[in-house]
Amino acid sequence: MRLQHNCLYCNKEITGRTDKKYCNLHCKSAYQYQKEKQNPERFYNIVDNQLKLNRKLLKEYNKGGKVTIRTSVLLELGFNPNFFTHYWKNQKGEVYLFVYEYGFLKKTEHAKDKYVLVIWQDYMGKT
Repeated sequence: MRLQHNCLYCNKEITGRTDKKYCNLHCKSAYQYQKEKQNPERFYNIVDNQLKLNRKLLKEYNKGGKVTIRTSVLLELGFNPNFFTHYWKNQKGEVYLFVYEYGFLKKTEHAKDKYVLVIWQDYMGKT
């Protein structure tokens, strides 16, 4: 005997196996997506998304290899300097923070906050 029950997503009547929950793959996928959207975002996803955004912005604004830009420009676009992958300290003792291969150093010149943007170089990996 086959039992009749309804799809968890579209509520259409399902006939067939007793353990069947969805009428088709589209409903199964849509239901799982809807269910996942209700969960709070995982910490890993928050960090990963911010790192991706930071890298994208640093790459976009550093076409020349070394560029200076006002901090407000990046911050207004969602850049968060607290999210970085590693750092490098130069001989002057300045610490560049990196998001993968794109780095930034915060400086204040003429009472304006700026970032010096750089791209990772081979010599930076040598100790």
